[in-house]
Amino acid sequence: MRQQLTEDNQQTEHSLEKLMSLVASAMSDPSRVAILCALMDGRAWTATELGAVASVAASTTSGHLARLLSSGLIVCLTQGRHRYYSLAGHHIAGLLENLMGVSIQPRTASPSRTPGHLRYARTCYDHLAGELAVKIYRFMLQEKWLEPAGSSLTAVGRAQFDALGAVLHPESRRKACCACLDWSERRFHLGGDAGHALMTRFLQKGWLARVPGYREVSVTAEGVRAMRQLFRVDPP
Repeated sequence: MRQQLTEDNQQTEHSLEKLMSLVASAMSDPSRVAILCALMDGRAWTATELGAVASVAASTTSGHLARLLSSGLIVCLTQGRHRYYSLAGHHIAGLLENLMGVSIQPRTASPSRTPGHLRYARTCYDHLAGELAVKIYRFMLQEKWLEPAGSSLTAVGRAQFDALGAVLHPESRRKACCACLDWSERRFHLGGDAGHALMTRFLQKGWLARVPGYREVSVTAEGVRAMRQLFRVDPP
């Protein structure tokens, strides 16, 4: 019996290793990585749009999308005659964020090579990332909106979210609140359902505006005033 359990465990480990290698292989092509990074803005894209981002022909795009679909990295949504592609979920976005952080890690002490517009404010799938998000997270810790490890909102934080109109979803299957490591800043920003609620409210209020086709977001004039008043952050 013990020998059988050992053999079963070894088979499970080998199976997991094979599955991991398949996912890694699917992400090993620069064009497929370009497609995944484009989908990090949290929206659904057409194959034509993704082919343009990756600078590949339509037939090549189809092959790349099929590979990403079979690996469980993306999903396909059909509306009428149109097909749209998006990341399979926030867990895939987290995987990509971590990979970006490892990839851009400087080998020597040198300035960050992250483009300035992306470094300041961008989407991390469905929540805000970049320097602005890191500053907001730091403010929330200082003002006791968050528990010390960022694992949950405090009573003060929930009251502030309510006052702001940021709607939380207690029945959500994802983490209610978490500290998400920002790959360009090497510090934490707010993730989980709370991060999504905050990002959604910023867009609803018109404080942030998406840059079409990119992960970058810009801070509007009203947003500058709101960030300063609510979070003591002065956007450039």
